[in-house]
Amino acid sequence: MAASSVMAFLATAAIPGLAQAETCTFLQPIGGDGSDPVVSKTVGRAKLLGRTNWNTDFIVDRPYKSYKFFFTANSSDANAKYPVEGFMKFTDGTSLQVINATMNPPIGKGQEFGPFPAVPEKQASQMNFKVGASSDPGALGFSYRISVQGCL
Repeated sequence: MAASSVMAFLATAAIPGLAQAETCTFLQPIGGDGSDPVVSKTVGRAKLLGRTNWNTDFIVDRPYKSYKFFFTANSSDANAKYPVEGFMKFTDGTSLQVINATMNPPIGKGQEFGPFPAVPEKQASQMNFKVGASSDPGALGFSYRISVQGCL
């Protein structure tokens, strides 16, 4: 059998023990209506009182093997930097930071973070995305889209 034929056979054959492709599902944002798993936001100023709009939580509706975070810029300032953080939150009240990045993405540019494996002995309850303005005044008004997937 020619090498190319062997490769084609191996690519299509069901081989016991060979890893199957993962199946991923978009998680719903908390406070959403369930129709769109993608959240669009604009970075606002830090507040002395009250809450900022920097955090977005996504509900984990069942145990998954891993999680992926997706980020896309809707607007950008060539000179501004945007702090992006991601956390896994657990039913026992603890959390694990999985993303800590400073980005300057061009408009329409997306980035996938992960996959991040589930933590053994912990049950995830939420995935949290935080995009803030930090001390960079050019970051105010930055708009973006975010989503999270759970994968089996």
